Amino acid sequence: MVAREAEQRVRLPALRAGWLTQTFVHRPFRPEAVQALLPEELVVDEYDGAAWVGLTPLVMADVRLPGVPAALPGLPTFAETNLRTYVRCRDGRDGLWFLSLEVAFPLMLAARAIGAPYNPGSLSVSTDGDTVAYSGTRGNGDASYRVLVRRGDPIEPTERDVWLTSRWRAYTRRLGVLWETPVEHEPWPLAHATVEVLEETLTTAAGLGEAPLGEPVVHFSEGVRHVRLGLPMPCVPGRVSSPAS
Repeated sequence: MVAREAEQRVRLPALRAGWLTQTFVHRPFRPEAVQALLPEELVVDEYDGAAWVGLTPLVMADVRLPGVPAALPGLPTFAETNLRTYVRCRDGRDGLWFLSLEVAFPLMLAARAIGAPYNPGSLSVSTDGDTVAYSGTRGNGDASYRVLVRRGDPIEPTERDVWLTSRWRAYTRRLGVLWETPVEHEPWPLAHATVEVLEETLTTAAGLGEAPLGEPVVHFSEGVRHVRLGLPMPCVPGRVSSPAS
């Protein structure tokens, strides 16, 4: 069972920020197709017999080092869009695996040092009443997206809603080492949302060329303002078993 709140405190954050104006567009895929994109130390996590891939555009707000107040003028705020899936490590702990990370702030590329697949590009987020528009083009031009959603009323999250949105660690891999980055923030305040436009080539560029198994599940969130990203730590290497058929 995935927890709605952080499973552990991040007492020594490496970075603090807010994740705002975030949309979750989740689509189901064959677990075998997603497993083929993962390192051997990770196994795809499934819900209702499917692997879920989330396109999650957002605004990274007030990005700062520990000890820097959020009210300090001039803190970086920029658009980011993640393509992610859900995994478990060999010890059974669940987390995120990023298939790609699009970002409009070049300093985030430093996270490539632990294997975070950041790509610089031109990104935008805009709102007009209940409509939120996201768009972006990768710097080298080989992937782009355009998403238009209409946000609705707040919801009380179901088990599936929590499973699709709440993860408290991210895994990356670099030079043969699997890294774990812990995350802490308040629970996501979720709302209904409807996709009016969904055009993207990020999924194909990540190596997932097949069609999804069904329609997307969509949520909108005004966001969380107290995000604490911990220091990346190497995981114990090893192989997990393949997902059950």
